[in-house]
Amino acid sequence: MAVMYCKLEIFLPEEDLPALEEALLAADAGHIGRYSGCFSYGPVTGCWRAPGDAHPHVGAPGEACRAPELKVEVTCRADRVRETVAAVKRVHPYEEPVINVIPLWGTGLDET
Repeated sequence: MAVMYCKLEIFLPEEDLPALEEALLAADAGHIGRYSGCFSYGPVTGCWRAPGDAHPHVGAPGEACRAPELKVEVTCRADRVRETVAAVKRVHPYEEPVINVIPLWGTGLDET
């Protein structure tokens, strides 16, 4: 059985959510049946330490950093994952964005 859909988990600052939403819509991510623009988000706390030669969006190189972020979850067709991740990276403010791609099995999405 081939994976037809994936879930993307994307972590970013709240102020960057509108640009991400536009990028997801343009890539047709979050399209479920007759509905489009389907995604969810909620607050999380991100933690990281940037190396000395980095240019972090938040914090300073070499220092442990914690900051509020949003975790965005959205589905996309497996055959469009590369295109969708590229669209997210184009609008993401982080030097190293966290974008998890998780295959979805038995969701019923492939029946629509």
